[in-house]
Amino acid sequence: MPLMSREVAISLRSLRKEFKTAARTVVAVDSVDLDVYNGEFITLLGPSGSGKTTVLRMIAGFELPTSGSIVLDGQDVSDKPPFDRDVNTVFQDYAIFPHMSVLENVEYGLRVKKVPAVERRNRAREALANVALADFGDRKPSQLSGGQRQRVALARALVNRPKVLLLDEPLGALDLKLREQMQIELKELQREVGITFVFVTHDQEEALTMSDRIAVFNNGAIEQLGTAREIYEHPATEFVAGFVGVANLIRGESAQALTGQSRTVSIRPEMISLGETGDRRAQGHVREVIYVGNATRIIVELAVGGQLIASQPHDGRSTPHVHTGDPVTLSWSAAHEYVIG
Repeated sequence: MPLMSREVAISLRSLRKEFKTAARTVVAVDSVDLDVYNGEFITLLGPSGSGKTTVLRMIAGFELPTSGSIVLDGQDVSDKPPFDRDVNTVFQDYAIFPHMSVLENVEYGLRVKKVPAVERRNRAREALANVALADFGDRKPSQLSGGQRQRVALARALVNRPKVLLLDEPLGALDLKLREQMQIELKELQREVGITFVFVTHDQEEALTMSDRIAVFNNGAIEQLGTAREIYEHPATEFVAGFVGVANLIRGESAQALTGQSRTVSIRPEMISLGETGDRRAQGHVREVIYVGNATRIIVELAVGGQLIASQPHDGRSTPHVHTGDPVTLSWSAAHEYVIG
């Protein structure tokens, strides 16, 4: 099974993109530096308008940078058109031709490149086998499920054997259960084929589940780059702490009173318990009790000001039964605090 190497597949330096209108200039991407390694599954994560999709489109060649450089496999492609770049892109809407069979759809790119018929048929069948659709070549797209159509789109991209596969929110149109299944399948496929994947999403759980590394975007720049564990457990900024999962951010006098810190402190809700079990404690009253399936979230207004969210898992252990307005003691370990800034 191929592993990520330390050889650089994509190098972005001082990448900037401006969109000019009659009224003003909008900076969509601002001085982004990023190295993506061969065989890596990297996710560009951020809210709408954060710049992540614009970066992907510049790597693909659909947008040209205002300044900065894009180097693919050692070659500067900053001003080259998409067909001169060894990348393929998979979009959310799949863009599958409805009048063609599955096999014909996968073959299409090879036909455009004038690959001989026997070779392109063999490569298309191999690509379909890679995505577990070996027996679906004769079907029309209308006969497939949403997940199967997504895999056809992947096969059509993989058949070209690109150095890099770019994926622009490819699972966004799927329902939750299918999306979770495809997350696992996509990560397994990436490991099997060994191609570098650059994945764009606004879904934090999707990014945490699939990625070797995550680049968190905000206002056109990367706020933090790291593994899923690094991003989640050690957020570099308040934006990252609040955007990736649920975080308690304790500031000012409350931070000083509860943790002895003058700076902002982040604590994840699952690290906070009801009762006096940890070396840090806070008193308050229950503001809200929210059932979220695998856990109950308890929002507590603190006596020192501010609020904390505690997440109590439904794992068979007895969970204190609380109601809105009840006085409670929250506790946690100082080891689970992370100072931001």
